[in-house]
Amino acid sequence: MIEKIEELLTEVNSFNATSKEEIENFRIKYNGKKGVLNDFFEKFKEVPNDQKKEFGQKINSLKQAVAGKLEDLKDASQSAIITEKEDLTRPAFPLDLGSRHPINLVKNRIIEIFKSIGFAVADGPEIEDDWHNFTALNLPEYHPARDMQDTFFIEQNPDILLRTHTSSVQIRYMEENQPPIRILSPGRVFRNEAISSRSHCIFHQIEGLYIDENVSFADLKQTIQFFTTELFGKSKIRMRPSYFPFTEPSAEIDVYWGLNSETDYRITKGTGWLEIMGCGMVDPAVLKNVNIDSEKYSGYAFGMGIERITMLLYQMSDIRMFFENDIRTLEQFKSL
Repeated sequence: MIEKIEELLTEVNSFNATSKEEIENFRIKYNGKKGVLNDFFEKFKEVPNDQKKEFGQKINSLKQAVAGKLEDLKDASQSAIITEKEDLTRPAFPLDLGSRHPINLVKNRIIEIFKSIGFAVADGPEIEDDWHNFTALNLPEYHPARDMQDTFFIEQNPDILLRTHTSSVQIRYMEENQPPIRILSPGRVFRNEAISSRSHCIFHQIEGLYIDENVSFADLKQTIQFFTTELFGKSKIRMRPSYFPFTEPSAEIDVYWGLNSETDYRITKGTGWLEIMGCGMVDPAVLKNVNIDSEKYSGYAFGMGIERITMLLYQMSDIRMFFENDIRTLEQFKSL
């Protein structure tokens, strides 16, 4: 048995490997659970007492030789890898370039348009309280938006919820700043709605607010006119009377999309007109809630869903495509 160990010792010392597989096979052969070294240690108890000392020394010599050989092979392998690569910072393989999400493309374009006429961007939390999301915006306690079926409430007494619109950002901004105010508030909002091709429980809004002296409805119309021309290339708009608790008077904005294709007929229901946003003059009660003098200042506000605008611009038929992260959809926007 001692002669067998000496043979293996010679084999270990002369071993050379040219691949990681050979190194791993060598390790398993000697250091594996059913390897040579474990086998010899198992047989140690069968060795006569007068030979145990010499046998033990031989086993330890073999064990040390195996450990040393594995360390040498590991160092040699690492050196070969470093020598082979000229540039250690170079990627191991070509990496595909990503692209901006279509929602971000449209959001950034809208922000650029309004920044060109003096609007700044304001941000706020997605988790809101009752005051900033409802009460300060003149939304009464009996308003359906306060119902659990329309809003994701996190806590009650006091009410904490996922914001249902980015108007809450406007309230926070007006609490800390006095007019003149001219801001955009883009962001993600949440409503407890059934998910379908036209609606989702998560979507993105971008809202605008302008507060100053002598701001009129005519200023609002001219701003919307400028925006639709810049974004859609279409300058014909109409304003239909509507109702929002935080604006008075209020209106829905339609842009004349035209009837040049079958898609145009479908998305406009054959009318050629397409609703794109809501707007109105800020209700004096809202200004009072944020300690702004409604006798001295007036203003307008508007808001739109970014998904809806994106679907129009890129002729996308299903809102769920924005949230599924399907690479086939996203790759179409690499060149934008």
